[in-house]
Amino acid sequence: MMTLAKTLRPTWSLANRYTTPRSHAVSGIYEAVLVLACSGLIALSAQAAVPLPFSPVPVSGQTLAVLLIASALGRRLGSAAVLAYLAEGAMGLPVFAGGIGGPAALIGPTGGYLVGFLPAAWVCGALAERGWDRNIPGMVASMVAGETVLFATGLFWLSRYVGPAAVWGMGLLPFLPGEVAKIVIAATALPLSWRVAER
Repeated sequence: MMTLAKTLRPTWSLANRYTTPRSHAVSGIYEAVLVLACSGLIALSAQAAVPLPFSPVPVSGQTLAVLLIASALGRRLGSAAVLAYLAEGAMGLPVFAGGIGGPAALIGPTGGYLVGFLPAAWVCGALAERGWDRNIPGMVASMVAGETVLFATGLFWLSRYVGPAAVWGMGLLPFLPGEVAKIVIAATALPLSWRVAER
């Protein structure tokens, strides 16, 4: 796996590849399509959601999609995909978990997690650009860093609704096993995502 990752990982960023002097117009179109497609992937992953009876925060596939996209595309395009996803939801499109949308979702109990996707993608993408994704331990460490930023933002906001004492049981502990599984899946799938993005 480590050898495969080193072989497939581009030695330049995807963004740089498509900003050569030969065609800035093609580069812009490609990046726009890529960002919108990835925002759609995040929206699709959000629909794989399981509500928890004791928490306002559902278990969903969004984190997996965000980590994978940010690691594959880097901080600029990865963050742009997340921003597009949040904008789509804010405009009322049913892209958030459970098929909901609208600005109320961004200021509700789960709003901190939604907004936290943006700095998480930036951190994960930035570390990937620095070569942390060249081997399995680096991949895992970069994704853990992204998860840490995400949960710090989400827990801070959720505590305003449920209180500091309850926030750990409602917003963190039940999700840890699933997040570990998502990191393993994302790190395993990353070389494939490079190949798809390069095409």
